[in-house]
Amino acid sequence: MNKANRLLRRSLKVAPVLKLAALRTTFAVLEGVAPEVGARIALDLWCTLPGNPGRRRDERPNAGTVTRLDVGGRCVVVETWGNGPRVYLVHGWGGWRGQLGQFIAPLVEAGFQVLAFDVPGHGDSGPSVQGRGRGNGVEFIQTLQAVSAQYGRPFAVVAHSYGGTITGVAIRDGLDFERLVCVSPSVDPMTSIRGMARLVGIRPRTMSRLLAGIERLAGRPLSDFDPRSVTRTRPRTLVIHDREDKEIPYSEATALLQSWPSAELFTTTGLGHQRILRDPNVISHAVEFLVAAP
Repeated sequence: MNKANRLLRRSLKVAPVLKLAALRTTFAVLEGVAPEVGARIALDLWCTLPGNPGRRRDERPNAGTVTRLDVGGRCVVVETWGNGPRVYLVHGWGGWRGQLGQFIAPLVEAGFQVLAFDVPGHGDSGPSVQGRGRGNGVEFIQTLQAVSAQYGRPFAVVAHSYGGTITGVAIRDGLDFERLVCVSPSVDPMTSIRGMARLVGIRPRTMSRLLAGIERLAGRPLSDFDPRSVTRTRPRTLVIHDREDKEIPYSEATALLQSWPSAELFTTTGLGHQRILRDPNVISHAVEFLVAAP
């Protein structure tokens, strides 16, 4: 199940089957008479954050030093541990910095400074410009850029899910660093968009307007969110993905490896999309990759 399926299935709190049927009927009617209205509804669905408890797990070993950063008028919470070369932890869609907490102690022990933050609308940061319970890729990009400008260029980035997508955009936009660990990366933006379209019955006229709306909101083409199209110098990269991931298919990782042939792949089985962030073998493999000599 991809991000769109998860978003809708878990956010419909009252009579989910009936509400999903109503959405499908709504989109069917609007396709014929007002696809622009259908596209606005679809865009709101697209920007709605999932609220399942797994995304709010707190795996931090202890409290770090918390600071706050203004990003486009939005309050962003940043937390740091240790001293040394900086490693950024970048959460995914609907997640927060605490999800990646199992990486903190091993990285600090290895001599790194760990820096984690919450994008607006996520975790302890302020709401998105679109309001509470909403988010968008622009704020992910702006936050990563602002954190880098304020706290210094990272040596490495550990990114989960959609965080890997955004890190690819940052590389495209000129963020230079030496190592990248992508855990369960989301690669093709159309995978989730098509999944949502199938689930709620979005049809061609509405779909074309939805895609245009997403690009207007982002201020850039959707292709920019596909890391396979990054052509500038890329950091040494490790991709970690589970064969049984039901949210981001394992095929996304293999597709990325085809375009980034120098990247390494570490495959797991049975950890899914969230538990992979807590697996000792995954964490040790990632830390070993970061400390390895060039």
